[in-house]
Amino acid sequence: MFNTLSDRLSETFKSLRGKGKLSEADIDATAREIRLALLEADVALPVVKDFVAAVKERARGAEVSGALNPAQQVIKIVNEELVGILGGETRRLRFAKTPPTVIMLAGLQGAGKTTLAAKLALWLKSQDKSPMLVAADLQRPNAVQQLQVNGERAGVTVFAPEPGNAGGIEHGGDPVAVARAGVEEARRTLHDVVIIDTAGRLGIDEELMRQAANIRDAVNPDEVLFVVDAMIGQDAVNTAQAFLDGVGYDAVVLTKLDGDARGGAALSIAQMTGKPVMFASNGEKLTDFDLFHPDRMASRILDMGDLLTLIEQAEKTFDADQAAKAAEKLTSGDFTLDDFLEQMLQVRKMGSMTKMLGMLPGMGQFREQLDNFDEREIDRLQAIIQSMTPAERANPKMIDGSRRSRIAKGAGRAVADVNQLVDRFFEARKMMQQMARGGGMPGMPGSPGMALGKRAKARQAPQAKKGKGKRVSGNPAKRAQADTEQVAPAANPFGLPGGAPGADFDPDDFKLPAGLDQYLK
Repeated sequence: MFNTLSDRLSETFKSLRGKGKLSEADIDATAREIRLALLEADVALPVVKDFVAAVKERARGAEVSGALNPAQQVIKIVNEELVGILGGETRRLRFAKTPPTVIMLAGLQGAGKTTLAAKLALWLKSQDKSPMLVAADLQRPNAVQQLQVNGERAGVTVFAPEPGNAGGIEHGGDPVAVARAGVEEARRTLHDVVIIDTAGRLGIDEELMRQAANIRDAVNPDEVLFVVDAMIGQDAVNTAQAFLDGVGYDAVVLTKLDGDARGGAALSIAQMTGKPVMFASNGEKLTDFDLFHPDRMASRILDMGDLLTLIEQAEKTFDADQAAKAAEKLTSGDFTLDDFLEQMLQVRKMGSMTKMLGMLPGMGQFREQLDNFDEREIDRLQAIIQSMTPAERANPKMIDGSRRSRIAKGAGRAVADVNQLVDRFFEARKMMQQMARGGGMPGMPGSPGMALGKRAKARQAPQAKKGKGKRVSGNPAKRAQADTEQVAPAANPFGLPGGAPGADFDPDDFKLPAGLDQYLK
């Protein structure tokens, strides 16, 4: 979503690199490019003005003029200001002291409230909560059925006493009564969180506001979350302000952040309404949902990556016992193709490979390659590995030419793909074994596992070289004298007595000037 903004800001900062000092013209030109980048991203004009003014004021201050690298200092300022307009700190759910905690969702029709209700329920379930969904949207056709299906997928309870508008037949029903009954049912069945899905409209109208306000007054929610489609651009701010005035809410949830919109809504709503963004939904799967971290989002926009989110996803996905067993197999040399496949399938559980790679710093410059990345590559590797016999997977060295041909036919792939997989496995196993034993990355400068090149080998100690021995004199008298002579110790470069630095040396024998010995204690 923020690709356009990220690219423009990256190009802007490139012109600053290498400059030991920033002139007034440099600051003005940078501010102008930042202004254009934000406006192109559909950020609200008042937000753009305040943002650019803050960046210019700080760029002219002592923190940039006295910095060793002014360009990096400007990037730091832009990052901090981005965090500020995105809401500053991460906003988390407030749970009621006495369960159940009541969460009400509000927003326009099409913003994704019903799907988001199930995503939020699944997320709460992963936080050791017991959520219940309440189907209070009785207006949109099949909204109740959609919530029931999504609730079943998430594995949570759905309270739906009214069918709503199902199959084109208006069944009526009172959404306020449904919401009130849902809270009572959650209290009776000991669910500690209630998520109420309310009806929306295609646009702001009095009926929408009145119904949402009535539900709010009836259940007295602990959190009212405004759900907004991040792809509607500048209008997202107007809609958010209208709901704030008509109903009121505590925080914002952004949906469809994986779309191709320019992201201005995310950069504008928190600043314009004063209400923080709490959650973000960035995909169609129920797991594509998490807390909104302003600092991490700003880091992504500036192409500095989001390693914290990547680490958190890995911790959720990887099993500690399985990881320990894999590490043990690596060190013992028993790592097989079955283990290799299991590790790749674990990585795939983390989500889209494109999204994960996009969280690495500096990957913005490889966006075209990421967009063309084929997510089905792991499926192809799985087909090849599962076309092998158990013995071949345990010992890939036995896979000769005829076996590779048979495996390729079984997987529906070319022999070259099998060759590539086997070669990749051996390289990966070697590298992982090196790392598991603490040897560092093979081939990296300064790493213990780095192979010596020709020049490095040439600089090895003389005793490591193979060559002729010491020349011996043909005169018997001279030869006998050379054998009995004691070779004088080499001169010590540190000026200490003896052949080796510090050998048989007593520091007390060294005469220091008076008073200097106190600094050696």
